[in-house]
Amino acid sequence: MCIICFTKALGHVFKTYLMASYNFEFRNWPVDFRWDEAGSKDSSPGHRAASQTTARKGLLKSAPHGGPRTTQCNYLRKMKQLPRQLVCYMVAHSLGRWLLYPGSLYLMQKVLLPLLVKGQARLLEEFHGKRAKLVARDGNEIDTMFMDRRKSSGMEEEQRGKQLVICCEGNVGFYEVGCLSTPLEAGYSALGWNHPGYAGSTGLPFPQNDANAVDVVIQYAICRLGFQVQDIILYGWSLGGYTATWAAKTYPELGALVLDATFDDLLPLALKVMPKSWNKLVVQTVRQHFNLNVAEQLCSYPGPVLLIRRTEDEVTTTRISTADQLADIRSNRGNELLLQLLKYRYPEVISWEGEAAIHHWLGASNPRQEEAVCRRFKVDDDWCVSKLQGYKSHLGGEDSFPWRVGKDVTPRRRQQLALFLARKHMKNVEATHWSLLLPNEFQMPWKL
Repeated sequence: MCIICFTKALGHVFKTYLMASYNFEFRNWPVDFRWDEAGSKDSSPGHRAASQTTARKGLLKSAPHGGPRTTQCNYLRKMKQLPRQLVCYMVAHSLGRWLLYPGSLYLMQKVLLPLLVKGQARLLEEFHGKRAKLVARDGNEIDTMFMDRRKSSGMEEEQRGKQLVICCEGNVGFYEVGCLSTPLEAGYSALGWNHPGYAGSTGLPFPQNDANAVDVVIQYAICRLGFQVQDIILYGWSLGGYTATWAAKTYPELGALVLDATFDDLLPLALKVMPKSWNKLVVQTVRQHFNLNVAEQLCSYPGPVLLIRRTEDEVTTTRISTADQLADIRSNRGNELLLQLLKYRYPEVISWEGEAAIHHWLGASNPRQEEAVCRRFKVDDDWCVSKLQGYKSHLGGEDSFPWRVGKDVTPRRRQQLALFLARKHMKNVEATHWSLLLPNEFQMPWKL
């Protein structure tokens, strides 16, 4: 009996020590890479964008110059707005941050600590992960883990291993147990990082800090890990869609962008969960402090894009179906993300006829329904590819968006092109918001 008790006590002591040292050791870890090691500020577009983003941290914007009367009016307007702005600031730095980034709460991390320890041990032992501490422009230390699959056996595995997938986790995601495992198990080299304030990363998880964090992560991948920018793929899950699209906008040469279970804008989802009497406060707080404008940033990226929509997603939908009391797929904010992307890239195709056809397709929740919509509109894939390739060849190598393809076709053909493009840019997966994507469900975006 004494031996059993001693063994249990020893195991408890070891577990307590392991958990206590999980972040303590990393706090004393030497810095592996700094944001300013990549070169001068003027030579890096990522650094310039990060600087501009960080500069927006001020609570009040400067007023335009004018005469004494204009200056006085602006001053009075600011004084009137100051109480509400102070309330928004306090809400954003307390309740707002706790709701939007629950993974940064001490209690949440305490509960998840055994899983984080186990997940990190798996990455280190099974995949020979390399942990590194990066210092972002704002001084936050970012906890990262890199798994190198470039020397994988087999032709297909080796080809995938030459591509690096940088994973941007959701608001309760950590690289130890998050979406990083999907591309990693699919055979790609993978680089994960934790939001500021999550696990080993320091600071607070606000959009500006997240932007600075992903910026230094990309610079680390290029300058230290030796990946070409065109071989880097960004994978953003849920809230990670914001940092993934920010990075894609800042580094347009990146190879591809995959957005999984994400949204076009945070505001509709915030209004869904907050009391209606708080609407004005929610709108102002989100716009000033949590302006996660994913769709706007996505349209600034010219490369290949794949949107993954979860058919049972209960987080990114704004309505519940009255028939089965499940999330209404027609209210999934990923739908609006797709429409905004296609409207920007192919404005002539996504006219009212094309948009109406896409709405029919977005209402489908399984492959059979999707195929039924395509049969109804008689989508000819070969004709669509030929039409798009013909337009691309006339561009003479300049393939930046928007494209004016589809201007000279009939409304019916326009609908067919719209459905073809929707199918190529969005993939449905039968899953809830919180389940991890299976390795065989992770794929590279379509390229013409």
